[in-house]
This record gives sequence, C-alpha cells and structure tokens, in this order.
Amino acid sequence: MTDPSDEQRHTVARSRTLVRALFEVKRVVVGQDHMVERMLVGLLARGHILIEGVPGVAKTLAVRTLADTMGGTFTRLQFTPDLMPGDIVGTRVWRPSTESFDTELGPIFANLVLADEINRASAKVQSALLEAMAEHQVSIGGHTYPLPDPFLVLATQNPIESEGVYQLPEAQRDRFLLKIDVDYPTDVEEFTILQRMSVDPPRAQQILTTDELLALQRAADEIFVHHAIAQYAVALVMATREPERFGLGSLAGVVDFGVSPRATLGLIAAGRALALLRGRDYVLPGDVADVCSDVMAHRLVLSFEAVADGIDPRAIIETILATVPPPRVSPGDSAAYDEVRYEPPAADDSEQRTANLEDTQQFERPESLRAEHRGET
Repeated sequence: MTDPSDEQRHTVARSRTLVRALFEVKRVVVGQDHMVERMLVGLLARGHILIEGVPGVAKTLAVRTLADTMGGTFTRLQFTPDLMPGDIVGTRVWRPSTESFDTELGPIFANLVLADEINRASAKVQSALLEAMAEHQVSIGGHTYPLPDPFLVLATQNPIESEGVYQLPEAQRDRFLLKIDVDYPTDVEEFTILQRMSVDPPRAQQILTTDELLALQRAADEIFVHHAIAQYAVALVMATREPERFGLGSLAGVVDFGVSPRATLGLIAAGRALALLRGRDYVLPGDVADVCSDVMAHRLVLSFEAVADGIDPRAIIETILATVPPPRVSPGDSAAYDEVRYEPPAADDSEQRTANLEDTQQFERPESLRAEHRGET
C-alpha cells in the first residue's frame, strides 16, 4: 500500500521539475505566460498545439526554447505554397549505384516539430502532416515508419494575412488539443524585451531528458479525476451541442456544430496536465474551466451570420462557463460526488460561479478517494 503522503511528495517533486522548465523558458521569452504554460500542458497531455498570433510575438522563439529545455530532437518546418508532402514525411530515392530505391525519412521524424506558418502550405501538405499527428506514423512506398516518442507538433499561423494562405478546415483544426491566441506584449514587457534581447539574447538550458518527459507524461495520466469532474467536462461539451438544455437558447443561431468528443477527452487530458503542473495529484473544476477555452473554442463551427457579425468563439465558451456551474465538493464528504446536477443558474449568477471555483481551489481530496483511485479497499 502506498503512503498518500509519499504519493503527494512525488507529485510535488514532479511539479517542481516542470516549474524549473517553465522558468527556464521564461528566462528567454518575455511575457506570454499563458502561452508558455499551455505549451507545457500540451507536452504533458501528448496533444498537438496550434499557436496563432501576429508576426513577432515570440511564437517561434517560444517553441524553440521549449525544445532546448526538453532535450530530444527538434525540427523546424517552414511551410510555403510550393512545399510537397514528401518534403515533410520523406520519400523514396532511386540509387543508380545499387539500382534500387532507398527510403529517406523526412524532417517530421523528431520529438518536437515546429510547423511554422502552417496555413501557407496547400491542403495536401497539411493533410500529410495532420495524418502523421493522428497516427504517429507515416507510410512511404508501402512501408510504415513509426514516429519517435515523445512526438509533438506545435504549429503557428498568422491571422492577419489572407493572400497566399490556405485556412485549416474544421476537421483538421479538431486534431489540435489546444489553440493558443498570442497577443502583443505590454509596454513593460516591451521594454524588458529591448533590454534582454537586443545585445546578447539568453539561451535556455536543458532541464529534462526525453525519458524524464515520458515519465512525466505517464504521471499526468495517473492524475485523479473523479466522475463529478468528468460530468462537468461533459456538460460543458454538451452545452455547445444542445444549448437550449442549459438555458442558452441564444446560442442556437450562433453555433452550427458543437465540439466533438475529442474536446471531452481534451478537457480531461489538459486538466490532468495542468493539475500536475500546479503540484496536485487530482483535478479540480477550476483546472477544467481554465483550459476550456483553449481546448474548445477552435472546434466550434459558427453560423454564417455569427462569422459575419465577428462573434469570437472564445466569448461563446466564456458564456457557457458562466452558465454551467462547477460541481460543489467538500473535504471528507464523498457523497458530494455521487450526483451532480447542472441546473442553469440565473443570468446574474456569474459572481456565484466565480465563488464556486474559488471554493473548489481549497479542496483537498479525501484519503478514501485516494484509496479508491489506487484500487485499494
């Protein structure tokens, strides 16, 4: 039988390692705290990430710096309109000296792959990349080649250009666990960038090995998620598909298609990763709420009218979060988990929802639930 205090100490030790990696990235990347944290979440959850922002806001720098801290192999793919699938996954090359074909593996065979400006490549190239992302293998000349483990794609795109770009279809966007929107730095951050990066830019040091990263990913898989938290994630997803059930009838003409089951899996996977990063071996409702917008917003398919009106998908997710209440739990009362009902609150109950999330941040998982999670009686 494992001592719960030992289990918690292991979790805290893992969290400290992750925090060291986070601060090593922050030593190079000024500001952009949300982006850096979510990149670590995606790494722990084995989920690919789409990063969107205007040029020059440290998207590429952040990915390269993360690769420096994590060790392993790193590849940058600069997507252009003339790029071919073989340029990414590899191809067969005829060798006259041996009168035979040799297989040359492409640059996608790396632990961390930066797909820079992914929306500049044709749909055929995007599909080749996303197939590799989904299957973790590629086929060349009738032979299948597994990709290395860990394997993560971080793709960037520029939202302000419309010429020479190929927008990612909804089905392809759904393959990304997270979509991170990157904004301009503040004036204080801008001044810090000038001081830190203008003469001798710092370089991140390696904090983890690939074996340690794989161990951290397995640790994230073991983070406890009670069924009440899982039901909360399901309710958030269902609110995008059947908004009337949750008192959100105004969204019926805004959202054509709700998010897929990948979003449900993504909420739990990202919630587990965030809990580990925060030093806990259990997920709180606040963890799920914190990652909800990054997991779900890019999966929504808005109506033509909503797109024409410039409605932001993240605003829709925030409306859902303000309406679907998180589960209320109390220390030592496992019965509080037995049934969680999602009654849509009144329109002015957003403050109560915030209070609920603050309450759950203080929740310590009872030892009986720890034993249940480990399969002990």
